[in-house]
Amino acid sequence: MARSNVQKGMVLDGFLIGELKNRGGMASLWNVTHPNYTFPMLMKVPHLHEGEDPAAIVSFEMEQMIWPRLKGIHVPRYVASGDFSVHPYIVMELIAGKTLLQYISDLPMSYEKAIDIGVKVATALDDLHRQHIIHLDIKPSNVMFRETGEAVLIDFGLAHHDQLPDLMQEEFHLPYGTAPYMAPEQILGVRNDPRSDLFALGSMLYFFTTGVRPFGQVDTLKGMKRRLWRDVVPPRKLRADYPPWLQEVVLRCLEVKPSWRHPTAAQLAFDLANPAQVKLTARSERLACDPWMTVMKRRFNPEITKESVNAPRVAAQISSAPVIVAAIDLQEGADATNEAVRVTAGRLMASSAASRLACINVLKLGMFSIDSTLDDAGHNKHVDRLVALRHWAEPLKLNDERLTIHVLEAIDPAAAILDFVNNNRVDHIVIGARQSIGLRHLLGSVAGKIMSESPCSVTVVRPPRSQQQPMSEAKPEMAEAS
Repeated sequence: MARSNVQKGMVLDGFLIGELKNRGGMASLWNVTHPNYTFPMLMKVPHLHEGEDPAAIVSFEMEQMIWPRLKGIHVPRYVASGDFSVHPYIVMELIAGKTLLQYISDLPMSYEKAIDIGVKVATALDDLHRQHIIHLDIKPSNVMFRETGEAVLIDFGLAHHDQLPDLMQEEFHLPYGTAPYMAPEQILGVRNDPRSDLFALGSMLYFFTTGVRPFGQVDTLKGMKRRLWRDVVPPRKLRADYPPWLQEVVLRCLEVKPSWRHPTAAQLAFDLANPAQVKLTARSERLACDPWMTVMKRRFNPEITKESVNAPRVAAQISSAPVIVAAIDLQEGADATNEAVRVTAGRLMASSAASRLACINVLKLGMFSIDSTLDDAGHNKHVDRLVALRHWAEPLKLNDERLTIHVLEAIDPAAAILDFVNNNRVDHIVIGARQSIGLRHLLGSVAGKIMSESPCSVTVVRPPRSQQQPMSEAKPEMAEAS
């Protein structure tokens, strides 16, 4: 029979119990050591005493199923677990440092700090969602940071895994979560929408940048249901210097309908990391809550959040909203190649209404020279390229929410594109191949380096043979790598 009377000095399956690190509502955390492991570890033990919440047992069962499937830098490393029939526990890597709770006593924080946190947490959520997991309890106490800067998500007792039984859904009818951060659909019992995590992140960003909780301190179910029809006070009403672009992003996260939020965590991270590219709507200008009649219409519209009930599985939702990069060569003679890139990018964008296209050009800098910002005609090189990229994208007829334009300045074009891809969670790159064999031999292939080092899929295109310059060797018109 399972026991929970863990004490310092005990040995469980070779793990020596050390100091009690924390006692939470559903479990306790102990420092542990083991002769086979050299890194710091924690043991999580559920509370099984008389009168304990039965949800503690069920949520721990969920964690035992989920933890062995977790991987990557954004979660603590899984080590081992113990069976309920003897002694239930989970041993994991100990992340040094504190959680985001350390900042709550000194809010509001600077916009720069909050945005940096937002990018890192959104990136961690994207990584988690790609592993078929929705956290459903994103809050300051569940976010830590590695010494290298990456956000680490902890506590998966309320999480939903696309490919596992949802015991919390099956055994309990009340919604579980943390009141200030729970999404409207979560309050209604919907647990299968990854955009619920984006709502929680939006609540944290609102709190961190204004010092005010968007929904107050209400923790009753009746009080929480008000967020199904009541909007929050716009941040610009609370802070006159609040950046309009940041209000746009935060209020989009806090939309009642999941379909009005960012489609994926990757796209949210992209907006936070690229403020100049955020499409401003009426959200960015708001200084007051919605009028009474608008609130009443939402109050008596029971269909407003039911779309999440039929939300696609996590992997399907992510794949339906990819971030695509089109790398454009603006040098003379590249028109045919750029047209081939546009055709391919257009086909990819047409496959999903939620996809986003980032058009990129690299302004190559000299390794040893100081480059002028003006060309021979006295025009600003950077601005001219932005205009040229916008012109290149016009035939695709994409609205501003789906299109961003970027001119990168770098000595190594391939490295610059790869940095952009890694920093912005890009899913697919479309790039043209050099037509000049001499240049390719002399300078190396940018496309080749990107294909070999890219973390995502790459499509390399060249124009139809009838449009190509004479070449001494035959090459395929399109090559793709994943």
